[in-house]
Amino acid sequence: MSWHVDSWKDKPHAQDVSYDDPNALASVVEKLKTLPPLVTSWEVERLKEHIAEAQVGKRFLLQGGDCAERLADCQPGIIANKLKILLQMSLVLIHASKKPVVRVGRLAGQYAKPRSSPTESKDGVVLPSYFGDIVNRPEFTAEGRRFDPRAMLDAYGHAAMTLNFVRSLAIGGFADMHHPEYWDLGFMARADLRDELRVEYKQTTEKLAEALRFMEAIGERAVEELTRVTFYTSHEGLNLHYESAQTRTVPRRAGNYLLTTHMPWIGERTRALDGAHVEFFRGVENVVGVKLGPKVDPEDAVRLLTTLNPTNEPGKLVAITRMGAANVERSLPPLVEAVRRAERRVLWVCDPMHGNGMTTASGLKTRNFDDILTEIERTFAVHARLGTIAGGVHLEMTGQDVTECIGGGLSEADLDKNYLSVCDPRLNYRQALEMALRLGSWMSDARKARL
Repeated sequence: MSWHVDSWKDKPHAQDVSYDDPNALASVVEKLKTLPPLVTSWEVERLKEHIAEAQVGKRFLLQGGDCAERLADCQPGIIANKLKILLQMSLVLIHASKKPVVRVGRLAGQYAKPRSSPTESKDGVVLPSYFGDIVNRPEFTAEGRRFDPRAMLDAYGHAAMTLNFVRSLAIGGFADMHHPEYWDLGFMARADLRDELRVEYKQTTEKLAEALRFMEAIGERAVEELTRVTFYTSHEGLNLHYESAQTRTVPRRAGNYLLTTHMPWIGERTRALDGAHVEFFRGVENVVGVKLGPKVDPEDAVRLLTTLNPTNEPGKLVAITRMGAANVERSLPPLVEAVRRAERRVLWVCDPMHGNGMTTASGLKTRNFDDILTEIERTFAVHARLGTIAGGVHLEMTGQDVTECIGGGLSEADLDKNYLSVCDPRLNYRQALEMALRLGSWMSDARKARL
């Protein structure tokens, strides 16, 4: 079927927003088309090579970051903390699995947010829902919730500034990573942490620090100069006006590249086979992720994956399952079996966040640390049993000391202390690092069992 950069406009558009000024929208889109790309085609192709290697078990994908980025969070300390926790988690997983880790941040573009309802009501007042800073603002006012196409230009500018700082940090390296005293291991003092886990975590960080110092010594250079840390970016490709405006052909390469991010993904609410999002993303050369929840029909999933990657190109697709801990053992095996029977190449990644949400009595959205761990553990167990590869995790987390998820040392009473998310709850720094240590322990045990 023919495809062009605007063919999505002829399809049903889930999560669409109705801009009240079509001329202003057209003007913004035309301006975005003239601006430099945020990422490059060779970076996209390099990520595709890494994903292809992860599909056969040679790498592992760590994808994480904010539920919804705020433009106001485009600050050096906040960005550096996001990269720091991604890097520290990846080092733990490298040490445990003895394989390279692909680091992908929900970063520099995660400004759009799907909503279960197009409107929100408070005290009898009904306004449009908050769809992320790329569309409108979270303040519950008529002006704040107005769909403003100029917000796409603001999002582009802040994404460019974020990427510029990320690249500067990556080139300069994080020199403190091989000093364990800079690692916040305060969670190890928790009374509910088993002694054997406390000892295991301490030994892991000490061994990792020793290994990094050894690499530095034999190379006579800083370890970051030996490894040259690379970060990739990702976001949900929700606002197709923004994405299509930055999609283009490039010299000496075939096809169309979406250049707002390295790895866009299609959400659970927008993966309809006849919808606008599938139509758009089937035509770009990027690695594309697809969220798959517990209600997905396995054969529909196969058709979806085939539509997005008809040539079965290696490294092209990431299947991000988000079942919920209680649904993994029922819903994941038939999906994995159907995809395997169809011989579709995908990287299986576990998103243990979105299927495990809950609301407190006071109305705060939260997630339970233990439920998140349980979904990862059950997902890895299913893949091990079926002989397929669990090749990554997709987490909503932050380098800040927020109190948004219970467990991991936080109770429901702690949530009001520093709840900052405008959408979904995130793991804080200590919870995310402990998550990596738990996952690393499982990966290490599995690796030793195969020897």
